[in-house]
Amino acid sequence: MRNVILVGPMGSGKSTIGRLLAKELRLAFKDSDKEIEQRTGADIPWIFDMEGEAGFREREQAMIGKLCASDGIVLATGGGAVLRSENRAALRSGGRIVYLHASVAQQLERTSRDRNRPLLHSADPGRVLSDLMLVRDPLYREIADLVVETDERPPRMVVEEILDRLHTLPPR
Repeated sequence: MRNVILVGPMGSGKSTIGRLLAKELRLAFKDSDKEIEQRTGADIPWIFDMEGEAGFREREQAMIGKLCASDGIVLATGGGAVLRSENRAALRSGGRIVYLHASVAQQLERTSRDRNRPLLHSADPGRVLSDLMLVRDPLYREIADLVVETDERPPRMVVEEILDRLHTLPPR
């Protein structure tokens, strides 16, 4: 198995589950947003403020391309990484894709105190999350090899399901 790539909305557990999954698979863990922050020396909200979402998406596309060319990693992507067709193609060619699905209610609960989410700086973050899911859910499903539910489930249980199901996938 080349790479395991986690996609899904903010608050679905990609970073937490990714770290645990990488440990179980004895692979390196990479988070595309953290890699962007390390490369630029700036956090994501600052990039959004200075360059707008379009500027951030350019940086994200370059990073996704670089990381998907790697071998032997578990990659947690940003929630909007699937918006660009170039990213979806890179992700598909980069490894097995696991969509960590979380309901809007669960996303809201998990992100409510996180100030590092520029898209949620809104009077109605629940509405924002609902609107994002309408657009993004079909894109996550389009590229996913597996869809795994994360609502009300401990990360270890999700990791066990991913490990069990990865082994049942037919070769590509």
